[in-house]
Amino acid sequence: MWLLSTYIAGGALFFTGRKIYKFFQKNPVDSHKKNSSDSNESSTENAQFKSASKNIRSQQFKELSGTGQKTDINESEKKADKKLLIALSSVGLVTAGSLMYPPFFTAAVPGLLYLAWNRLNGAFQALYKERKVRIIVIDSLWIVGALISGYYFWVALGCGIYHLGEKLLAKTEDHSRKSLMNIYDEPESSAWILIDEAEIEIPVDELKIGDVIIVDGGQVIPVDGKIVRGMASVDQQRLTGEEQPAEKGIGDPVMASTVVLSGRIYIQVEKTGEETAASQIRQILNQTANFKLSIQSKGEVFTDKSALPTLMLSSFSLPFVGPNGALALLGNYPGANLRLLAPMTMLNFLHIVSWHGILVKDGRSLEQLENVDTIVFDKTGTLTLSKPQIYKIYSFEDFSEDEVLSFAATAEQKQTHPIADAIVEEAKNRNLAFHDNQEIHYEAGYGIKIIRENDKTIQVGSDRFMEMEGIVLPSTIDELKNKCHSDGNSIVMVAVNGQFAGAIELQPTIRPEARDTICELKKRGYDLYIISGDQEQPTKTLAKNLGIENYYANTLPENKAQLIEQLQLDKKVVCFIGDGINDSLALSRADVSISLCGASTIATDTAQIVLMDTNLNRILDLFDITQNMQSNMKNNIITSLIPGVMGIGGVFFFNFGFVSSIVLYNFGLFAGISNTMLPILKQTSNKQKSKYKIKSTT
Repeated sequence: MWLLSTYIAGGALFFTGRKIYKFFQKNPVDSHKKNSSDSNESSTENAQFKSASKNIRSQQFKELSGTGQKTDINESEKKADKKLLIALSSVGLVTAGSLMYPPFFTAAVPGLLYLAWNRLNGAFQALYKERKVRIIVIDSLWIVGALISGYYFWVALGCGIYHLGEKLLAKTEDHSRKSLMNIYDEPESSAWILIDEAEIEIPVDELKIGDVIIVDGGQVIPVDGKIVRGMASVDQQRLTGEEQPAEKGIGDPVMASTVVLSGRIYIQVEKTGEETAASQIRQILNQTANFKLSIQSKGEVFTDKSALPTLMLSSFSLPFVGPNGALALLGNYPGANLRLLAPMTMLNFLHIVSWHGILVKDGRSLEQLENVDTIVFDKTGTLTLSKPQIYKIYSFEDFSEDEVLSFAATAEQKQTHPIADAIVEEAKNRNLAFHDNQEIHYEAGYGIKIIRENDKTIQVGSDRFMEMEGIVLPSTIDELKNKCHSDGNSIVMVAVNGQFAGAIELQPTIRPEARDTICELKKRGYDLYIISGDQEQPTKTLAKNLGIENYYANTLPENKAQLIEQLQLDKKVVCFIGDGINDSLALSRADVSISLCGASTIATDTAQIVLMDTNLNRILDLFDITQNMQSNMKNNIITSLIPGVMGIGGVFFFNFGFVSSIVLYNFGLFAGISNTMLPILKQTSNKQKSKYKIKSTT
């Protein structure tokens, strides 16, 4: 009965391993490229020719990078393959020797000794060099005791199943790393450059900043740049996680590794090679993938802690349960499978978050998110868009609203701050004429003063700036200013030739998804705060509109970090969500830091986690994924602990022996690997369904 159960458990594990191995042969990135190219059926012959040449180069790239059918096997997988082959050969030889031809049994001895020697060597390193009783000592005693007791078949089978798990771990690591890299990889080796209205193909490595390249439908954009001619539908899912394509036109930025689905665009090169966002992301993900070593060490620490108690229990129980029972106790230590399951789980969930357009720079942040109880939002650029919108224009004297706006736009058109952008954009929307600014002289201070030769002098700024310039303000301006501030808005004054012309009221633009996101986070029980450098009243109004009770206003960047530290002193685990560079100090102080900067500024972003599409809803996705990861990890602990506890109890109460420990271990490992792989299998299935849905509706 035990033999049959062992065969069933081992067979189920091998079946699972075979299915997972086949899953790893399928590259979701390849199918994504295929779907992208399928949408370009209406391209010109020239585009088809270049697309065909691209596919050839892409296939060559796959073979080199390991994404095609010809894949390089990493070193750890080679070692696992070797041990697995020896173990399975030993199983076959022992079985043949026992049932048919005894000399086969002798031929199995070298393989069994080789498997035992590897463990004994590791045990020697642990005992005599590290002076520690590690779990490899228990493994060595188990193998030696089993061989002395004549359990050759079971030793070979047990080693085979364990090394199969090692192979699956190595395969998971290799697949996760390559998949993460290939999500953001750049398969193009050449580009079509525009020179004197002629299209010439040159290697991507030879592109220079300022060059103009042409990208047709079905092709991957090889650089970061700005569109100077044409329109296109661009699939940015690799970088931002956005499922719907983005419509891009003149002036819009585009990034390397995104795919032109349809259309033709001319791109002025701004970044190439290692400077592109995709390349920087690959470097970060490569470092993040290495975090599995930390997770793996935690699994090893957990099992190592059980080594000495397991050894003592087996030794003290020997007179009562006999050699067979003592050997079974050695093979049933709690958490035996965590060495394999913990790193597999982390690698799979790192892959899943990347599919959601979330870049994790530090894998420890995924673990720490589970402990977060307080979320602190920066105001501008996080809860609100960085650029406000014009709410109302107030005109005085003989000036009209359009004149006030036109004068303000004339002064602000060369400025780069959000308020200037909002004023200039509104003036353009109203088709207002801008005055020539070539002869403008700027005097920066609390505002802007421009002086045109033989023309008007324009001042734009705060009421304090107007007073400094000697501008007489209307008696009603204080009332107007207070009303604007009470509504959470800001106000900009405009004067022409020393005469007050009017004021522009600007309203912060709350992110469309902010209210729903905040509401959901409150339902989940998080304490929410807002930190802002703005005045008290606008910050208070925003907090009230979003339903956040706690806020800090008039806060300098260095003070933001101090407020984070104060919350931590109050025993809170803080997650700070900001807009990247301006919040670098606060981001570095928080227990977990999240940025909405996006892919374009990834190189200078100090956050541990970056939401690539700058959508607050991704925060909910991130917390959901983290919860799923913790749940998956807990299930792995259960599948590792239960067989050990059952085995120990079975030895003392049901006379379990050595064979029973093998059976329980196999069932536990089978359940653990199945549980570990389930999330990524579900995610892959959902992603494929989503692609089919998008394709059918576009």
